[in-house]
Amino acid sequence: MSVLPFVRGVDFTKNDFSATFPSSMRQMSRVQWLTLDRTQLAEIPEELGHLQKLEHLSLNHNRLEKIFGELTELACLRSLDLRHNQLRNSGIPPELFHLEELTTLDLSHNKLKEVPEGLERAKNLIVLNLSNNQIETIPTPLFIHLTDLLFLDLSHNRLETLPPQTRRLINLKTLDLSHNPLELFQLRQLPSLQSLECLKMSGTQRTLLNFPTSLDSLANLVELDLSHNSLPKLPDCVYNVVTLVRLNLSDNELGELSAGVELWQRLESLNVSRNQLVALPAALCKLPKLRRLLVNDNRLNFEGIPSGIGKLGALEVFSAANNLLEMVPEGLCRCGALKQLNLSCNRLITLPDAIHLLEGLDQLDLRNNPELVMPPKPSEASKATSLEFYNIDFSLQTQLRLAGAAVPPSMPATATPKDSTARKIRLRRGPRSEGDQDAAKVLKGMKDVAKDKDNELLLEDGKPESLKPKRWDESLEKPQLDYSKFFEKEDGQLPGLTIWEIENFLPNKIEEVVHGKFYEGDCYIVLKTKFDDLGLLDWEIYFWIGNEATLDKRACAAIHAVNLRNFLGARCRTVREEQGDESEEFLSLFETEVIYIEGGRTATGFYTIEEMIHITRLYLVHAYGATIHLEPVAPVADSLDPRHAFVLDLGTHIYIWLGERSKNTLNSKARLMAEKISKTERKNKCEIQLERQGEESAEFWLGLEMSPEELAVREPPKEHVPEDYQPVQPRLYQVQLGMGYLELPQVELPQQKLCHTLLNSKHVYILDCYTDLFVWFGKKSTRLVRAAAVKLSRELFNMMDRPDYALVMRVPEGNEMQIFRTKFAGWDEVMAVDFTRTAKSVAKTGANLTQWARQQETRTDLAALFMPRQSAMPLAEAEQLEEEWNYDLEMMEAFVLENKKFVRLPEEELGRFYTGECYVFLCRYCIPIEEPENVAEDGANPADESKSSAASGNNQPEDEIQCVVYFWQGRNAGNMGWLTFTFTLQKKFKAMFGEELEVVRIFQQQENLKFMSHFKRKFIIHTGKRKDKALTAKGKAPVEFFHLRSNGGALTTRLIQINPDAVHLNSAFCYILHVPFETEDESQSGIVYVWIGSKSCNEEAKLVQDIAEQMFNSPWVSLQILNEGDEPENFFWVALGGRKPYDTDAEYMDYTRLFRCSNERGYYTVAEKCADFCQDDLADDDIMILDNGEHVFLWMGPRCSEVEVKLAYKSAQVYIQHMRIKQPERPRKLFLTMKNKESRRFTKCFHGWSAFKVYL
Repeated sequence: MSVLPFVRGVDFTKNDFSATFPSSMRQMSRVQWLTLDRTQLAEIPEELGHLQKLEHLSLNHNRLEKIFGELTELACLRSLDLRHNQLRNSGIPPELFHLEELTTLDLSHNKLKEVPEGLERAKNLIVLNLSNNQIETIPTPLFIHLTDLLFLDLSHNRLETLPPQTRRLINLKTLDLSHNPLELFQLRQLPSLQSLECLKMSGTQRTLLNFPTSLDSLANLVELDLSHNSLPKLPDCVYNVVTLVRLNLSDNELGELSAGVELWQRLESLNVSRNQLVALPAALCKLPKLRRLLVNDNRLNFEGIPSGIGKLGALEVFSAANNLLEMVPEGLCRCGALKQLNLSCNRLITLPDAIHLLEGLDQLDLRNNPELVMPPKPSEASKATSLEFYNIDFSLQTQLRLAGAAVPPSMPATATPKDSTARKIRLRRGPRSEGDQDAAKVLKGMKDVAKDKDNELLLEDGKPESLKPKRWDESLEKPQLDYSKFFEKEDGQLPGLTIWEIENFLPNKIEEVVHGKFYEGDCYIVLKTKFDDLGLLDWEIYFWIGNEATLDKRACAAIHAVNLRNFLGARCRTVREEQGDESEEFLSLFETEVIYIEGGRTATGFYTIEEMIHITRLYLVHAYGATIHLEPVAPVADSLDPRHAFVLDLGTHIYIWLGERSKNTLNSKARLMAEKISKTERKNKCEIQLERQGEESAEFWLGLEMSPEELAVREPPKEHVPEDYQPVQPRLYQVQLGMGYLELPQVELPQQKLCHTLLNSKHVYILDCYTDLFVWFGKKSTRLVRAAAVKLSRELFNMMDRPDYALVMRVPEGNEMQIFRTKFAGWDEVMAVDFTRTAKSVAKTGANLTQWARQQETRTDLAALFMPRQSAMPLAEAEQLEEEWNYDLEMMEAFVLENKKFVRLPEEELGRFYTGECYVFLCRYCIPIEEPENVAEDGANPADESKSSAASGNNQPEDEIQCVVYFWQGRNAGNMGWLTFTFTLQKKFKAMFGEELEVVRIFQQQENLKFMSHFKRKFIIHTGKRKDKALTAKGKAPVEFFHLRSNGGALTTRLIQINPDAVHLNSAFCYILHVPFETEDESQSGIVYVWIGSKSCNEEAKLVQDIAEQMFNSPWVSLQILNEGDEPENFFWVALGGRKPYDTDAEYMDYTRLFRCSNERGYYTVAEKCADFCQDDLADDDIMILDNGEHVFLWMGPRCSEVEVKLAYKSAQVYIQHMRIKQPERPRKLFLTMKNKESRRFTKCFHGWSAFKVYL
């Protein structure tokens, strides 16, 4: 059965129908749109008259001289495109305009001398294009009847005037009158065209005398073209058109632009090229949306460009070619969005140094500036003394320039003043960034993929595989399947039924029309999506087993059903349903009775032994860019040409025939292609044999079906392939299937090149190469579309006259044959050259090794090393933030995980955390909405003021309510608490608060400032668990030792339990020491010492006393305040293991900085952690640089790569050089340290240092 009657649309662009037109087109009785562009048609085919449902017809770029006959019979025709033909008035029948449905007509680029007769009868026209003809007058009746026009193009004709009835076109949005001799026409009809949005009057001989002064009455005008006129200045009415978005004033005689340009606040594009401008107005810098500014061919010099041009933050294109510029303002380099800069043909001497900092600049044209001396690039400065490593220049000067800073002097520079307001805004947003991401990839990620031509292809392939060596047990693991390839984002997100069938081990979604119809030899996964009582998505998942299904289908149905549940995050069970024994719940999913179909539709995933059938094919090898194409030719000896190479494919044997004058490069690539075909398609079982002209084997001629008798009389191959041979340009169609119809549009090719990224896994495509026709099936395409595509490909194949050796081939995604891949640019290319050869032979092939080497240049970002250290937050600012955040806090409820469920936290334990516990805090914020203050103007009536205030009082805006849940996880707590919270409390909270709820997961010592502020600096972290009574090895209660410290400001104050050892004391801090007494009862008596360091601040001394009184508020506990030096020997020093030397200052707190070196962004970067860093910020996959003002430590994670170690070492050296200039009085030394081998000089920089967390 033919599928042509079901075709709704097809695109035949660039097919050659000059000889014959496909007669099978008659069968497309339901076709609604048809594209026949560039098909060499000289007359309207008779077959078009049978397409009675045709609505859209395109026949542009053909050789039509007349359109009599068939088109007038298409009663449903709505749009007709006949541009770029050879039509004359005599060739257009008046009956054509009797078609009542016709709304779009394009007759441009023809040979019309007047408006076609009867055109006024087409009263429903909306779009009319008569441009590029020879029309001299517009008949009066035309605009009397065509009042619905929205688009009218009369450009490039010979019109001298327009009829007065033009004012009747009140719906017109676009009017193009360009390049008509309208010198005597005043355009007085303009005020009536109030809907006009685009007006083009280019080349209409406009002057100040005949310019339409009513132009500013067009309230909707967004585009105006006044180019190619004789305007010495711009009329005031143009400045008053404040709605303009695009304005073209090129090719006039303008000497200046007035300050009125600032009225164009919506302007995005301004073209004033080829005028007589000597300066641009400063008001031009007040246009916030200006993206394109073209000022070519004027008389602009340095003073003519306003210095404030850097304020144009949206500017993307600036072109000032052919002017008198000797220099450009440095402000131009502050236009951060600039992508194209054209300064060619000027008098440039140099450019600002900042020109190299325009990272987004794609095009920079500086041609024809003979005296131009470019400022040195940052990477070129001090090249002789640079330290290049992994193709990276690690010299301090280079890295400072790359960071956007000037090379510092030898003397220390003055500190940059801090902006407290900006810092306050940053603190409100939160101090931390997400840090625990996977380790970035090493060498591949360091390449500058942003400048690679194949950037999009690399991004689509995802992250490159890590080059780190795997352990032996890791290499045994199977890679995880990415189920997003099989299950789409919308699956399970809308109510309804979704069904997959199992095919080749994988799920494949089926069409809704076949739901309820199951093959006995197949297995299916059925998903029912619905909403529960709370309005949340709920799912039911079944997997159906046919009685005749193979073992692989049964197993995969069960496995993929479970993975579908995990993919959705569902909590339901997966239910097994067997044929003939289905449950009532399963059968109720279908509106009709379930139908069983004998046999199986899908293929089993197990290998089946089949005898492969190969068709003998002969290919001509020809160059295609850096790779080759294999074009099929007739498999006969006469097809051979001595100037070319040919590939003869016999299935089990591939012969490469090399003509005596064939190119060596193509010969080599043909060999590589044959090897690829053998490896990827023939399991390396194919024999490849070279055949040189005149030395062919008997087997080769036998493959071409030549007998010995024919060989005896055969003449040598002749030259017959044209010198300029080019294969037929392939056409890519996308098969589209709807309810009862098929469409076959062509895919638009970027830059007229086929690219494999155009192929979408959800669709099916037909690639027509004339000699071969391929049907490509995407993995996610449906069964019905595949079946329709196969039938449609046969119809398309038979429509054209093709050679006998042409074939139709099916190509499943992931198993594309090499012949198919070569049709696409850049897809699995054969190498340009064989780099195992000598350098001279490589150079002869024409390979651009310099360009190849440039693509290997690495990209780095060390800017963080040169940024100033963030100073501590002032106490007053911290107290203000704490007061504001607690003022907004209306309520806070605390919960703790206990016996696998969350219970309310006792009020006396609020603010006391344990490293082995998980806590949940539900915070409700009431944020008042700020009302704008109404300031009475001078002369305002006080009575009116009072009335307005009374009215506003009756309608007070309600406060905004925000609900935030903080989940706090201790360092030694497992992830079971988070899972418990996710499936219990979080669901309850979401049911109560809905979308207003925000969940924030935080880890110990990585809390945000807002959360910390709610505890008012009394944030205590104990070691262990709440109800576990820790005992020493002798069974006694242990000594508890707590350290109070603030990192980066008062808001980050914590009291953390540490190991009781005198070495941890420091004169700059305060401590609490709890020494329990041995008693027979459980009275928990003891003594508590509050140790005040001699250099500690008064605020912390007072705070630690308050905390101690709250923590140990018991009559059995004695509290003593000790100043440094007053410690008793009997209890204090004994509890700390004896008196030991300790630090007497914490000067390192003013210099401590922690940097992370990683490749996670695809290239090597150094990023600084916030001042409130902790031990858990030391990531196993990365290298950390720690500066304590005296030493610089290079900390190596156990899973970091060798490349990261070397690059981090160089980075630390650069940092030390930089700090030697900034702080010459504090020279640093570099030390190397590893995990679990840190010295006291390293660990003292971290508050509460303890053993590292062990990941199970």
